[in-house]
Amino acid sequence: MNKLTTTLIAALLATASFTSAYAQTPAPAADVAKAQAKADTAVAKAENKEMKKDASADQKVAKAEAKAEAKKAKAQAKADKAKAKAEAKAAKAEAEDKVKAEAKADKKVAGADAKVEKTVAKADSKVAKEKAEAHEEKAIAAAKTTEAKAKGAADVKAATTK
Repeated sequence: MNKLTTTLIAALLATASFTSAYAQTPAPAADVAKAQAKADTAVAKAENKEMKKDASADQKVAKAEAKAEAKKAKAQAKADKAKAKAEAKAAKAEAEDKVKAEAKADKKVAGADAKVEKTVAKADSKVAKEKAEAHEEKAIAAAKTTEAKAKGAADVKAATTK
């Protein structure tokens, strides 16, 4: 029984290798060229989309950075104005109220500084978030381009063995 099984398996493998060798006749050049052109078009389209996504993401980041810088500058200017006002008020105070006025001014200065720090932290956080989103968009676009290239190469490969 073992000899019979071995003979049948050998015959099956021989037939399979003969059939597969026969099936892989070269495809007509026109089919290959057509598949290559289609693949090239798909890749070019994917690369174009990727470039647009990259540019859009970079533009969003630049806009977020500009907005953050404007917020920081505005907050700093407001704090500087509050500091100047508090110090001027302390300077105008009478001699007996001078220490009390200076303490009050110090509180206002500390509050203004804290507000600036909060604003800066929030602005930087928004910029970091925008950069992360841009990085994600770019990675997805690159993956789609890679996919288009792989599919195009596979289509060309399939066309060569038809």
